Amino acid sequence: MKPLVCLFLLFFTSEIRSFDIIIEEAPESADLGELVKEFEPSLAERNKRSVLSDDDESEVFTEDAITLHSYKVESTITSHFVNTMIRSKVVNNAKHSQNMVFDIQVPKGAFINNFTMNVNGITFSGSIKEKSVARNLYSKARARGKAAGLMRTNSMDMENFKAELNVPPGSKVQFEIHYQEALRRKLGVYEHAVFIQPGRLARHLEVDIYITEPQGFSFVNVPKTITEGFAKLVKITQGDKKAHISFKPTLDEQRQCPTCSTTAVNGNLLVKYDVKREESSHLQVFNGYFLHFFAPDNLPTLPKNILFVIDVSGSMWGLKMKQTVDAMKSILEDLNSDDQFGIIDFNHNIRCWKDELVYASSVEKGDASKYVQRIQPNGGTNINDALLRAIFILKEASNKGLLEQNSVSLIVLVSDGDPTVGELKLPKIQKNVRTNIQDDIALHSLGIGFDVDYDFLERLAQENHGMAQRIYGNQDTAAQLKEFYNKVSTPLLKNIVVNYPMESVSDVTQNSFHNYFKGDEIVVAGKLKPESIPNLMSIVSASSAKKKKKKKKK
Repeated sequence: MKPLVCLFLLFFTSEIRSFDIIIEEAPESADLGELVKEFEPSLAERNKRSVLSDDDESEVFTEDAITLHSYKVESTITSHFVNTMIRSKVVNNAKHSQNMVFDIQVPKGAFINNFTMNVNGITFSGSIKEKSVARNLYSKARARGKAAGLMRTNSMDMENFKAELNVPPGSKVQFEIHYQEALRRKLGVYEHAVFIQPGRLARHLEVDIYITEPQGFSFVNVPKTITEGFAKLVKITQGDKKAHISFKPTLDEQRQCPTCSTTAVNGNLLVKYDVKREESSHLQVFNGYFLHFFAPDNLPTLPKNILFVIDVSGSMWGLKMKQTVDAMKSILEDLNSDDQFGIIDFNHNIRCWKDELVYASSVEKGDASKYVQRIQPNGGTNINDALLRAIFILKEASNKGLLEQNSVSLIVLVSDGDPTVGELKLPKIQKNVRTNIQDDIALHSLGIGFDVDYDFLERLAQENHGMAQRIYGNQDTAAQLKEFYNKVSTPLLKNIVVNYPMESVSDVTQNSFHNYFKGDEIVVAGKLKPESIPNLMSIVSASSAKKKKKKKKK
């Protein structure tokens, strides 16, 4: 499928959620009963012959007699749309079946579109099953000594999968996973992260990232390369519109030490780039579909009305609270003089630094910084009342005419746990927020650590024009909090609507947006009518710091 068509479909596709993908050789009716009827009609198509090269002359033998012959990751990026393939070939030199587990991370928002397993030259395709069903099928396949594969899911910022393979004795098994994602521009860059964790030394290890951008590159770099020792092994070849990043360590270069039999390859390869922009609006038309990229930069900043709602319950004690305070001190310093702000800290009680918003003068920012430094975490977590208080303060300021014209109102919630005091039912909290919040207020949610119900915070944000992000509770917490603030600190437009002539377009993805921040990009995909004119025109309307503006683009 062509990139533009794939991207159009991706906009309507839900994220990877709680399911497992199972692959097994031809099932036996004695074990699987009625499930055979599901598998049998597709076996003729699934059992396509595939060539597994026999260039095994230099295998890497280990104590468990499992050889990882090859491990390959390949990403192809075209107009910010990514197809990624992970392929691994293993050989079981033992006289009994063995189980192998690979850790695989897929970006949140991506979806897996292919999972196959090749056993001694025969290819089998995966099917999506409910978790318990998939794991039961895999257990039965293992008990019979059959080749089988299982993709087990776990939801985090990166979707964490366990690719589990049962490899029969003397067998060569190759598994292959394909996933797709659309890159989102943040803070002026596109980021593509490839997670590389072969788990053991590989005879052939290759990572290739191919990028094609019709607008041309303004820059391409690789700021993160698993470890510093691997940086010199990353090769970047860049042209005007095409780039290639490769990472191909030899067997010895993979070793943790010169005599080690374990691998040092375990981490992310991060690619950052941006494209040239002669104009803020760029339309691509291909095969009856279109992509519209809108990313203005040279605009004055809209003033902000921002309320920080900070969880100070007992679970925030220690490093998490220290890092949050450090981040808040830096964020407060960055507020502009025409911004208005407030701070609400909550545990089982709700406390306000001040009962109303104040302008971000040097005196007020200094006083707020001293306030957050005095916070002592304790008690329970009353998320419901804290958010309703924040909404009330913003609504009161608006009703009294205290907010700047064309200003942007934001609530930033920072929490590390579920509610334990007040309203405890998450759907009820969501309903209370939706009922009380005004449409011109955006709610952003930051979940610290692994105990927080991130799905709940994500729903809160998505239902109220905001973004959500998981903040990992470690030494980098302050940097992660500050990075998120940077994403929403510079609003340039609000109430953006992108329209197209009705006679030219039949279907479009989301075309209205609450806010646009500096360094972001608005993307609209759509389908053209067969009789549409050759030069598609778009009309973008939005409110800026000066006045409501309209922009036409052919």
